[in-house]
Amino acid sequence: MPMPDQLSKFLYLKFQMIKAQSQLVLSLFHGIDIFGRAFDAEGFCVVRAAEIDLGFDIRDFHPVKHRFDGIIAGSPCQPFSVANRTRSHKSKINCDCPGCQMLKEFSRSITEAQPKWFLLENVPQVPDVIIPGYKIQRFDLRANECGLKQIRLRHFQFGSLDEATLEIERGRRITDVEPAAMASDGKKSRRSFTRLCELQGLPPDFELPYFKDSYKKHVIGNGVAFNVGRTVAKAIRDATCENSRDSSAKFCGCFCGRRITGKQKFATPACRKRMQYKRERALINSESQI
Repeated sequence: MPMPDQLSKFLYLKFQMIKAQSQLVLSLFHGIDIFGRAFDAEGFCVVRAAEIDLGFDIRDFHPVKHRFDGIIAGSPCQPFSVANRTRSHKSKINCDCPGCQMLKEFSRSITEAQPKWFLLENVPQVPDVIIPGYKIQRFDLRANECGLKQIRLRHFQFGSLDEATLEIERGRRITDVEPAAMASDGKKSRRSFTRLCELQGLPPDFELPYFKDSYKKHVIGNGVAFNVGRTVAKAIRDATCENSRDSSAKFCGCFCGRRITGKQKFATPACRKRMQYKRERALINSESQI
């Protein structure tokens, strides 16, 4: 029999899950959609747009206005990634590159659909997505802050019509880690498909029966780690459910989703440094805003 405080917590979480189940979420650029599975696990109702290998082209996609509560996406990141050795991370981003074109299509989809909120996953160097009416929160989250034994960094932009701020519950960082699971594991990794699934937070028996072995590894490494997705989905669930927000809460000035108290502006010295980097990046990307 649960204790009173445990019962209160159980009922609160049950209430939040019920509220989340009433939210319809559209997933774009989803691949095998580990990201969408994480939102499923937190109670959201997720629908997926067909992928390009099935004849789908997002340029022909026009979502119905005010039908979706939220839209999530992980648009192509190669043109912005420092892992792309063909481009210096300090060089100016070509606005005509495929990555920027897909960001424009994502922004168009948001403008047409007018969801209550949206979430874009990409790399830290991605240009700002600016859509009139939406308050934007940019933040980073690492897989080893979410209980996984890899340091894969993910970057998010959360937009909200009602100016909600996400409070991200980061765990103690795991230090005993392996190299990050990445799309390149499909070409050069000796790690097994099962091990890559474990690093991404998927069950050991997870399978993709119609994929070649190398492509299985590629799509698993390309996805947002399941635990990372659940952490962000939970934050969105809590921030968008009525009566669950703490109106007196103050958050870090770098928009990382950590709480601050008193006269604090930043939660950690790293947050202060991150804000300085953001200002420098804004100068670099000033002509590349979407």
